[in-house]
Amino acid sequence: MIHTSEYIGSYVREDKCPQDNKAEYAFIGRSNVGKSSLINMLCERKGLAKTSNTPGKTQTINYFLINKEWYLVDLPGYGYAKVSQTLRAEWQKMIHYFLKTRQPLQCVFVLIDAMVPAQKADIEFINMLGQNGVPYVIAYTKTDRLKQQEVTKNIKSFQDELLKFWNILPQQFITSAEKGTGRDEILGFIDGLNSEFEKNTTK
Repeated sequence: MIHTSEYIGSYVREDKCPQDNKAEYAFIGRSNVGKSSLINMLCERKGLAKTSNTPGKTQTINYFLINKEWYLVDLPGYGYAKVSQTLRAEWQKMIHYFLKTRQPLQCVFVLIDAMVPAQKADIEFINMLGQNGVPYVIAYTKTDRLKQQEVTKNIKSFQDELLKFWNILPQQFITSAEKGTGRDEILGFIDGLNSEFEKNTTK
Protein backbone atom coordinates (compact mmCIF):
# COMPACT_ATOMS: atom_id res chain seq x y z
CA MET A 1 0.00 0.00 0.00
CA ILE A 2 1.01 3.63 -0.42
CA HIS A 3 1.69 5.55 2.80
CA THR A 4 3.70 8.49 1.48
CA SER A 5 4.11 10.03 -1.97
CA GLU A 6 6.17 13.05 -2.94
CA TYR A 7 7.06 14.82 -6.16
CA ILE A 8 10.80 14.55 -6.77
CA GLY A 9 11.31 16.33 -10.09
CA SER A 10 10.71 16.60 -13.84
CA TYR A 11 13.34 15.68 -16.41
CA VAL A 12 13.78 15.92 -20.17
CA ARG A 13 16.55 13.32 -20.46
CA GLU A 14 16.99 9.82 -19.06
CA ASP A 15 20.48 10.54 -17.74
CA LYS A 16 19.14 13.41 -15.64
CA CYS A 17 16.62 11.16 -13.83
CA PRO A 18 17.32 9.88 -10.27
CA GLN A 19 20.32 7.56 -10.08
CA ASP A 20 19.72 5.88 -6.69
CA ASN A 21 18.66 2.56 -8.26
CA LYS A 22 15.23 2.34 -6.67
CA ALA A 23 12.62 0.26 -8.52
CA GLU A 24 10.61 2.30 -11.06
CA TYR A 25 7.14 1.84 -12.54
CA ALA A 26 6.21 4.00 -15.53
CA PHE A 27 2.68 5.04 -16.49
CA ILE A 28 1.95 6.04 -20.07
CA GLY A 29 -0.95 6.16 -22.54
CA ARG A 30 -2.44 8.18 -25.34
CA SER A 31 -2.98 11.84 -24.55
CA ASN A 32 -6.12 12.41 -22.47
CA VAL A 33 -6.36 8.75 -21.37
CA GLY A 34 -6.81 9.76 -17.73
CA LYS A 35 -3.24 9.05 -16.62
CA SER A 36 -2.91 11.83 -14.05
CA SER A 37 -6.28 10.95 -12.53
CA LEU A 38 -5.25 7.31 -12.19
CA ILE A 39 -1.93 8.24 -10.57
CA ASN A 40 -3.71 10.52 -8.10
CA MET A 41 -6.18 7.75 -7.30
CA LEU A 42 -3.41 5.22 -6.67
CA CYS A 43 -1.62 7.65 -4.35
CA GLU A 44 -4.87 8.98 -2.85
CA ARG A 45 -3.68 12.55 -3.47
CA LYS A 46 -5.82 14.61 -5.83
CA GLY A 47 -3.20 17.18 -6.79
CA LEU A 48 -0.10 15.00 -6.98
CA ALA A 49 -0.11 14.60 -10.77
CA LYS A 50 -1.50 17.61 -12.63
CA THR A 51 -4.70 16.87 -14.54
CA SER A 52 -5.85 18.82 -17.58
CA ASN A 53 -8.45 18.70 -20.33
CA THR A 54 -5.73 19.69 -22.81
CA PRO A 55 -4.07 16.67 -24.46
CA GLY A 56 -0.30 16.70 -24.14
CA LYS A 57 -0.12 18.52 -20.81
CA THR A 58 2.60 16.19 -19.49
CA GLN A 59 5.78 17.16 -21.34
CA THR A 60 8.52 15.80 -19.08
CA ILE A 61 9.48 12.61 -17.23
CA ASN A 62 7.93 13.20 -13.82
CA TYR A 63 9.17 11.29 -10.77
CA PHE A 64 7.21 10.59 -7.58
CA LEU A 65 8.84 8.80 -4.64
CA ILE A 66 6.48 6.29 -3.05
CA ASN A 67 6.95 5.15 0.56
CA LYS A 68 10.55 6.41 0.18
CA GLU A 69 11.19 3.04 -1.48
CA TRP A 70 10.22 3.14 -5.18
CA TYR A 71 9.39 5.56 -7.97
CA LEU A 72 6.18 6.08 -9.87
CA VAL A 73 7.14 7.66 -13.20
CA ASP A 74 4.64 9.78 -15.14
CA LEU A 75 5.60 9.81 -18.83
CA PRO A 76 4.33 12.12 -21.61
CA GLY A 77 1.45 10.66 -23.61
CA TYR A 78 1.79 9.40 -27.15
CA GLY A 79 -0.52 10.08 -30.07
CA TYR A 80 -2.48 13.31 -30.50
CA ALA A 81 -1.48 16.39 -28.53
CA LYS A 82 -1.89 20.12 -29.15
CA VAL A 83 1.79 20.62 -29.90
CA SER A 84 3.92 20.80 -33.04
CA GLN A 85 4.96 17.70 -34.96
CA THR A 86 8.58 18.51 -34.15
CA LEU A 87 7.87 18.51 -30.41
CA ARG A 88 5.85 15.29 -30.68
CA ALA A 89 8.79 13.66 -32.46
CA GLU A 90 11.14 14.82 -29.70
CA TRP A 91 8.80 13.39 -27.05
CA GLN A 92 8.65 10.07 -28.87
CA LYS A 93 12.43 9.87 -29.14
CA MET A 94 12.82 10.74 -25.45
CA ILE A 95 10.18 8.25 -24.31
CA HIS A 96 11.50 5.38 -26.44
CA TYR A 97 15.06 5.96 -25.27
CA PHE A 98 13.94 6.05 -21.64
CA LEU A 99 11.93 2.83 -21.93
CA LYS A 100 14.65 0.93 -23.79
CA THR A 101 17.60 1.95 -21.62
CA ARG A 102 16.34 2.72 -18.11
CA GLN A 103 17.89 0.03 -15.89
CA PRO A 104 15.74 0.39 -12.69
CA LEU A 105 12.50 0.27 -14.72
CA GLN A 106 10.58 -2.83 -13.61
CA CYS A 107 7.34 -2.47 -15.56
CA VAL A 108 5.41 -0.11 -17.83
CA PHE A 109 1.71 0.38 -17.21
CA VAL A 110 0.14 1.08 -20.60
CA LEU A 111 -3.16 2.90 -20.07
CA ILE A 112 -5.96 2.12 -22.51
CA ASP A 113 -9.18 4.15 -22.71
CA ALA A 114 -12.04 1.69 -22.22
CA MET A 115 -14.49 4.19 -23.75
CA VAL A 116 -13.22 3.63 -27.29
CA PRO A 117 -12.42 0.60 -29.50
CA ALA A 118 -8.83 -0.42 -30.25
CA GLN A 119 -6.64 2.46 -31.43
CA LYS A 120 -3.70 2.07 -33.82
CA ALA A 121 -1.39 4.20 -31.65
CA ASP A 122 -1.94 1.90 -28.66
CA ILE A 123 -1.21 -1.26 -30.63
CA GLU A 124 1.91 0.22 -32.22
CA PHE A 125 3.22 1.38 -28.85
CA ILE A 126 2.67 -2.00 -27.21
CA ASN A 127 4.33 -3.75 -30.16
CA MET A 128 7.33 -1.48 -29.71
CA LEU A 129 7.58 -2.49 -26.04
CA GLY A 130 7.33 -6.17 -26.88
CA GLN A 131 9.87 -5.98 -29.68
CA ASN A 132 12.37 -4.30 -27.34
CA GLY A 133 11.78 -6.66 -24.42
CA VAL A 134 10.31 -3.98 -22.16
CA PRO A 135 8.04 -5.57 -19.50
CA TYR A 136 4.54 -4.11 -19.49
CA VAL A 137 0.97 -4.60 -18.32
CA ILE A 138 -2.27 -2.96 -19.43
CA ALA A 139 -4.61 -0.82 -17.33
CA TYR A 140 -8.01 0.06 -18.79
CA THR A 141 -9.18 3.52 -17.70
CA LYS A 142 -12.56 5.29 -17.46
CA THR A 143 -14.46 2.01 -17.04
CA ASP A 144 -17.12 3.75 -14.94
CA ARG A 145 -18.24 6.06 -17.77
CA LEU A 146 -19.98 3.47 -19.96
CA LYS A 147 -22.37 0.62 -19.42
CA GLN A 148 -20.59 -2.61 -18.53
CA GLN A 149 -21.63 -4.18 -21.82
CA GLU A 150 -19.94 -1.39 -23.81
CA VAL A 151 -16.79 -1.56 -21.69
CA THR A 152 -16.57 -5.31 -22.21
CA LYS A 153 -17.07 -4.87 -25.96
CA ASN A 154 -14.30 -2.26 -26.26
CA ILE A 155 -11.86 -4.31 -24.18
CA LYS A 156 -12.61 -7.39 -26.28
CA SER A 157 -11.98 -5.31 -29.42
CA PHE A 158 -8.60 -4.27 -28.07
CA GLN A 159 -7.64 -7.78 -27.01
CA ASP A 160 -8.59 -9.19 -30.40
CA GLU A 161 -6.46 -6.58 -32.16
CA LEU A 162 -3.50 -7.30 -29.90
CA LEU A 163 -3.79 -11.04 -30.52
CA LYS A 164 -3.14 -10.40 -34.20
CA PHE A 165 0.46 -9.70 -33.19
CA TRP A 166 0.98 -11.67 -29.97
CA ASN A 167 0.09 -15.20 -28.85
CA ILE A 168 -0.33 -14.35 -25.18
CA LEU A 169 -1.91 -11.26 -23.64
CA PRO A 170 -0.11 -9.44 -20.81
CA GLN A 171 -1.59 -9.01 -17.36
CA GLN A 172 -4.50 -6.55 -17.43
CA PHE A 173 -6.22 -4.34 -14.85
CA ILE A 174 -9.66 -2.75 -14.89
CA THR A 175 -9.54 0.71 -13.31
CA SER A 176 -11.67 3.71 -12.51
CA ALA A 177 -10.08 6.83 -11.04
CA GLU A 178 -13.52 7.99 -9.92
CA LYS A 179 -14.45 4.82 -8.03
CA GLY A 180 -11.00 3.60 -7.03
CA THR A 181 -11.41 0.41 -9.03
CA GLY A 182 -8.19 -1.52 -9.57
CA ARG A 183 -6.16 0.28 -6.90
CA ASP A 184 -5.56 -2.72 -4.65
CA GLU A 185 -4.80 -4.97 -7.61
CA ILE A 186 -2.23 -2.61 -9.15
CA LEU A 187 -0.49 -1.83 -5.87
CA GLY A 188 -0.45 -5.52 -4.96
CA PHE A 189 1.17 -6.27 -8.31
CA ILE A 190 3.81 -3.59 -7.72
CA ASP A 191 4.48 -4.92 -4.20
CA GLY A 192 5.18 -8.33 -5.70
CA LEU A 193 7.65 -6.90 -8.20
CA ASN A 194 9.30 -4.83 -5.47
CA SER A 195 9.91 -7.99 -3.45
CA GLU A 196 11.63 -9.61 -6.45
CA PHE A 197 13.64 -6.44 -7.09
CA GLU A 198 14.87 -6.39 -3.49
CA LYS A 199 15.88 -10.08 -3.66
CA ASN A 200 17.85 -9.49 -6.86
CA THR A 201 19.61 -6.36 -5.59
CA THR A 202 20.68 -7.96 -2.28
CA LYS A 203 22.25 -11.03 -3.84
